[in-house]
Amino acid sequence: MAAYSREAQSLIPAPISVRATTIAIIVLSLNFGVVFFDRNAVGFLVPFLQADLKLSNTQIGGLAAALAFSWALSGYVIGHLVDRHGRRKLALIAATLVFSLSSFISGLAWSFMSLFVARLAMGFAEGGVLPVSQSLTTRLVSERRRGLAMGMMQAFGSNLFGAMLAPVVLIALATHFGWRMTFYLTAIPGLSCVALIAWLVPDPGDPAQGRADGTRDKRVVSLFRRNVVLCCVIASLLVAYNSTCWYFVPLFLTKVRGLSTAEMGWLVAVLGLSAVVTSMPVPALSDRWGRKPVMILFALLGAIMPLSALALPASFAVLAVPFFVGWTVLGIFPIFMAIIPVETVGMAGAARALGLVVGCGEMIGGALGPIGAGIVADHTNQSAPLWIMAGLSLGAAVVALFVRETAPRRRRRG
Repeated sequence: MAAYSREAQSLIPAPISVRATTIAIIVLSLNFGVVFFDRNAVGFLVPFLQADLKLSNTQIGGLAAALAFSWALSGYVIGHLVDRHGRRKLALIAATLVFSLSSFISGLAWSFMSLFVARLAMGFAEGGVLPVSQSLTTRLVSERRRGLAMGMMQAFGSNLFGAMLAPVVLIALATHFGWRMTFYLTAIPGLSCVALIAWLVPDPGDPAQGRADGTRDKRVVSLFRRNVVLCCVIASLLVAYNSTCWYFVPLFLTKVRGLSTAEMGWLVAVLGLSAVVTSMPVPALSDRWGRKPVMILFALLGAIMPLSALALPASFAVLAVPFFVGWTVLGIFPIFMAIIPVETVGMAGAARALGLVVGCGEMIGGALGPIGAGIVADHTNQSAPLWIMAGLSLGAAVVALFVRETAPRRRRRG
């Protein structure tokens, strides 16, 4: 017994300082921000790509679906591998290196198929970044600060770089240097992140329990607990909400409501600002109020954005505030994508559970959501995607009603 105890204790990593943990979370957030910067590149560079590669609208949609599909598959596959073998830091470095090289290769594309293959590779690499980074974050921070840390890691960097800076920077680079050089340049931040991860992100390893006694449950069925399944449904609904917005709201504002492209651009920037500002406070609020009530509240608020675009006078001054308030729904993404699954299945199956939820969101919401909204719009009118967005956010609030509370403070009070 004493020998077992000493063996188990030897598997427990040395404590990591608050300063080192904070720096590591910042680096992980920066890295995931670069992921979304690269992921969104094709969407913002479509006007430049379409003419040179002679892409049809169907092929453009296929590029988005390819990345979402391979992202969804890799989320679970890579999550399963790191849960089984550990080496989270190494897996993260490898994934970051591959998606950076895939961005560079995108600049070499000479046809739709070559670009399609590059985006498939990028999706498979990027899909593993989030569950591995989330799994590292859960091991680096205490459960009392899990919401704040997850918000910082997942939402802050991705919204700052992917939503606010990407359109401005990518379009400026493509205008001055061409789309190929833009893809080459977007590989540089990812390669820089490889060095930062290697230097500043510790790998706390796995808890002794499970490795020493061999009790870790490796069966896929062990992940399908009530909360995890509900989080998969919520992820599918709200990723579809998010994807549908980026494809159809700008078109609706300019073609139907008559806004200028400049006004539309500023309103899109408001969405990015809202996502950045609320990326940490909303998950942190769930540490105090509980995961369930925060998800319900902000999912309901999500309906405000599309409904205001449909009903209110079409001007930046009128729509800016409801757009900002409605887009705070993005603040709950770390809660259902990471925090609740981890608190439900525990550390041993964390990366697999996270990969499963992210994979469902991408496969159903990311790949099928915009396609479905487009089909409905073709058979009805251009306002249909916005009504669908409102329904998706309200549906997520209803599903959240059935989630079992996992916040440590609320469980102790209960």
